Amino acid sequence: MNYQNTIAAPVRITGIGLHTGVPVNIRLLPAPSNRGIVFRRIDLNGFEIEARARNVARVSYATSLMKNGVLISTTEHLLSALAASGVDNVVVEIDNLEVPIVDGSALPFVRLIAGAGLRPQRARRRYAKILKPVEVVDGAKRIAVYPSSTFQITYSIFFPHPLISSQEFEFTPREGQYAAEIAPARTFGFADEVEMLRKNGLVRGGSLENAIVLTRDGLMNPDGLRFPDEFCRHKLLDLIGDLVMLGHPLIGHVVADRAGHAMHFAFVTELLREKSAWTLVNSDQLESCRTAKSFGGVLSASERVALSSRRAPDADLAP
Repeated sequence: MNYQNTIAAPVRITGIGLHTGVPVNIRLLPAPSNRGIVFRRIDLNGFEIEARARNVARVSYATSLMKNGVLISTTEHLLSALAASGVDNVVVEIDNLEVPIVDGSALPFVRLIAGAGLRPQRARRRYAKILKPVEVVDGAKRIAVYPSSTFQITYSIFFPHPLISSQEFEFTPREGQYAAEIAPARTFGFADEVEMLRKNGLVRGGSLENAIVLTRDGLMNPDGLRFPDEFCRHKLLDLIGDLVMLGHPLIGHVVADRAGHAMHFAFVTELLREKSAWTLVNSDQLESCRTAKSFGGVLSASERVALSSRRAPDADLAP
């Protein structure tokens, strides 16, 4: 993927916000080279917020952006799908303050983007290539990155629950892996925390249709898990979305242990501060074409066609 990509055609999807519980519509529009990912609040006269670290506002239960008091909440699943699908430039029109949760995973967004297709652009893609380790530690939580010839993530979690306990997942992007193994992993929470969260104005739109809900020793979802380690896979999905705030695809090996949105953003902030730890390179400056495959090309042409034909029921091509 030597050059930047935008989507080939506008597409849209509808749903409700996980935390607000209100209906929301988004439309993805092609954008010019070097535009990046930009959210546009069409309910607020088209006010725009760039998906960059300087605009990150809240990172407790979701990654939210804020600029001049205007908020975009729960961005991580859409951003993860855009990054993994190789989309560098896109305008996300949204008519409320929270990205729809859909089924709690990134898969509906991956299918939406596959339906739109990609359009290569003339500007070269630039990568943040790691030159030396950078680490952020907070008690038992840790996230670090090390020099590598490719983009890799090793994510581990621990929760004192019989369905979770210790889990680890290693991810090195290869064709189709994200769509098959990461994107379907859903967000999760604990039943005994739901009432507290709702009293704090959160998860008002949460349900068994868009989240895994864990009881003390099991789960409430009648269809069970999509993967035995779905919890760890979802944390990795979130990290991929949060890394978009860096502004460039990463070439390095990220190792995260018991992290989460706050740690992800602390890591991005530290990486931006440690300018000597990385350098910007064009794809032709990397060691090989294989190196350049940080995310671009994760979906093959045939897989894009297959996914677009199996779009989520509430996703459709925009007029």
